[in-house]
Amino acid sequence: MPEDHAVSLEEQIDLWRSYLRRRQAIQPVDVAELEDHLREQVAALGKAGLAADEAFLVAVKRMGQLDALSREFAREHSDRLWKQLVVVPSDAAEPRASARTDAIIAFGFAVAAAVAIKLPALFGIALNKDQELPPFYARNMSLFVFPLLAAYFVWKRRLDTRTVGWLAAAFVAAAVLANVYPFVPRGNTEVLTVLHLPIAFWLVAVGVAYAGSRWRQVEGRMDFIRFSGELFIYYVLIALGGGVFTAFMMMIFQAIGINLESFLMTWVVPCGAMGAVVIGSWLVEAKQSVIENMAPVLTRVFTPLFAALLVTFLATVVWTGRGVDIARPVLIAFDLLLVVVLGLLLYSISARDPRSPAGAFDILQVVLVISALLADAVALWALAARISEFGFTPNRVAALGENVILLVNLAWSVVLYVRFLRGRGPFSDLERWQTDYLPVFAGWAAIVVIVFPPVFGYL
Repeated sequence: MPEDHAVSLEEQIDLWRSYLRRRQAIQPVDVAELEDHLREQVAALGKAGLAADEAFLVAVKRMGQLDALSREFAREHSDRLWKQLVVVPSDAAEPRASARTDAIIAFGFAVAAAVAIKLPALFGIALNKDQELPPFYARNMSLFVFPLLAAYFVWKRRLDTRTVGWLAAAFVAAAVLANVYPFVPRGNTEVLTVLHLPIAFWLVAVGVAYAGSRWRQVEGRMDFIRFSGELFIYYVLIALGGGVFTAFMMMIFQAIGINLESFLMTWVVPCGAMGAVVIGSWLVEAKQSVIENMAPVLTRVFTPLFAALLVTFLATVVWTGRGVDIARPVLIAFDLLLVVVLGLLLYSISARDPRSPAGAFDILQVVLVISALLADAVALWALAARISEFGFTPNRVAALGENVILLVNLAWSVVLYVRFLRGRGPFSDLERWQTDYLPVFAGWAAIVVIVFPPVFGYL
């Protein structure tokens, strides 16, 4: 077999292998076994006189168990010869019975999450439309739905007993911590716990349940990042639709003199908000081909907008000479801004082909991240001045830690991205850095939840 054909074959197999690893239905050990089978088929066809490219295409076609994946692959890479060989009528798609079972199970977990949010009412802790959210609900909001979402993935991924036990222990420990600490009602440490407990849960417990054994691999963690972004999009769409639904429900019943406001605010909205997390997750799993086209488009739309916003902000700071007013809302706004920038970076990484050459959008990404770094530096300077003048508080320490963590993440991302743009490093280094950094976010969130309350006297 000529050397150039061998190289072409290896590139095709590498692309095929990378594609399969992004699919939760096939585990790494299965990919390795399937690759061995594929190579055997290619070798046999090569001995029969076929060229390397022809042998590869025919071998993929013959692997009946991968027909559905091959068709999906062909649709995503329509410029390749795959489409001519493997795109067949839709009647050979995934059996409807399996999809129906998955939908029923997901709906069952969604109903369980909706019921869970109302269970505290049996013990006298009820939601009231005329009152603020009770502290118990605020502290435990993620506990009403995340264990059930994790259970759905445990069923779907067929996770082993050891992993299930670890997940259960994590949820029990978090529930104990959230409810035994003697928080001052609506104090700073209680608010920080409410904000950080879901982050720790999501990045560790839900992430492990989603990725299973692949959580230790870059591809598995990147799949979870991709899933998180897709779920956010679906959840927003569901929330918008739910808002329209509740508005029409209220309007049409008001036409006959019935006011449903109390029912909607204490039943429909909270139950729907919990159930939508599971339904959105099921939709991401079931309709990946749709959302994978939507999310990269949104990333490309908002990246230049946020880059322009940050550049304009920095130019205004320099022009006017004004400092940043570090109050709690401002701290939250800056942290959210950095999180959005990181989210745009993460999702553009997850949706990008690592083998593609650097382009104009990559340069724009670097501009966005550098602008975010400079804006963060301005905020950190003002925050440090505030701490030196008035001392430490739970909010300031939490904001300082989160800004430093984001600063390190984005700073090294710029270094790796510039290396890639200059042709001195592969794009996969940036992907690995981001996935390896996830435990840092989870660790800091856990510190805020576990350590901050006793250190700051539960205030």
